[in-house]
This record gives sequence, C-alpha cells and structure tokens, in this order.
Amino acid sequence: MPTPMPIAPPALELEPITLSALQHWHYCPRQCGLIHLEQVFDDNVHTLRGQAVHTKVDQPGVETAKGVRIERALPLWHDALGLIGKSDVVEFLAGGVPYPVEYKHGNRNKAADIAACDDLQLAGQALCLEAMTGKPVNEGALYYASSKRRRVVPITAPLRAGVAETANAIRQMLTSGLLPPPLTGEQAAKRCKNCSLQERCQPQATHASLVAARRALFDPDA
Repeated sequence: MPTPMPIAPPALELEPITLSALQHWHYCPRQCGLIHLEQVFDDNVHTLRGQAVHTKVDQPGVETAKGVRIERALPLWHDALGLIGKSDVVEFLAGGVPYPVEYKHGNRNKAADIAACDDLQLAGQALCLEAMTGKPVNEGALYYASSKRRRVVPITAPLRAGVAETANAIRQMLTSGLLPPPLTGEQAAKRCKNCSLQERCQPQATHASLVAARRALFDPDA
C-alpha cells in the first residue's frame, strides 16, 4: 500500500498555474487568456458534456479494485514548475507507482493536434505525481467517455519539456496582462467553431482590427 498523501500542498514560490491551463493554452492561447487572465467562461454543448463526464470522478474517494488502489479527485502540485490542480483518477500500481487517468468526453479518435492538448495536461499530472511521490511516472491514460476506451500516453521527454515551456508561457501572459491574439488560418477553422468562448473572443473581428492597426502603423498613407 502506498504512503498516504499529505492533505494539502506546501506554499508555492511561483504563482501557481492550474493543470487545466496547459490544455487550454495548447488548444488556443487566447482561450487560455480569456479563462485564466480575464476570468470568463461560457458553456456550450461540448463543455456541458465534459462536465457530465466529470460528475463522478470529481467526487473525492478511495477504493480498491483487483488489488489496485484507486484515488479520485486527488489534489496535485509541483513546486518547481508552479503547477497545481487535481487528478480525475490515479491508480497506484505495484510498488505504489502512480498511474494518472484523465477523463474526457468524445472518443479517442481525435485529430492528432487536438489529442496533443489532452496529452499535455496528462503529462502535467504525471510530473506532479512524480514530484509528490518520488516514483517515476512513465505512462498514463486518457479515458474517452463516448468510446468508453482508454488511450495510453507515454510520458516522453518532449512532453515533459512541453509542460515546462507551456507553464512558462502562461505565466508570462499572466504577468504581462496581455490577452494573446486569436488563432488564424487552418487552426482557427478547426478550433474556433467548437470553442464556447467564440462570442466573447470574436476572432474574425479581432483579427481584422489587428490587421488594420498594423497597416496604420506601417503605412502612413493607409
């Protein structure tokens, strides 16, 4: 049996970044800014489905199944990276090695670039668990509610580096107080239509305003 976790994390020297912010930033830095800088959020069908998926796992609890200790809604933190949040599920394997499982709505056949957002959030949980337990976390899984199947995610060196880089980028945004610009091109076409904050963001209008401002700055005859 693993050693019980401390009830509360120690004080963080860095301004804490929530683990969910990693996923938000990777999906769209402007979405991350609206949520974590401007503190606004709207629901749509996608966010409501996600909330429904998390209804059970958001309730703290401990159980044992087939000899594996399972903890739900376990608080997580990483002092050096300044990360804080909670897991959906952590399974403690042989030797007390933690195995994080993040729940998502939809199915596991997401486009690779969208799936990578989920991978980064899971990797952030893995790094927190390593720091908290002293055990290596080389793998985790994403459970997709629609397909009711897991997708195993190796916690690779690039993913680990991505967690640190993303946390630094988010912290710089919060420090500067500047909202990132909207996505453009193919990324905007794929992601903006499913974003619950599209009405607040106004990506097309904001992008047009930025273009006009640049023209005015660099073209005196504009």
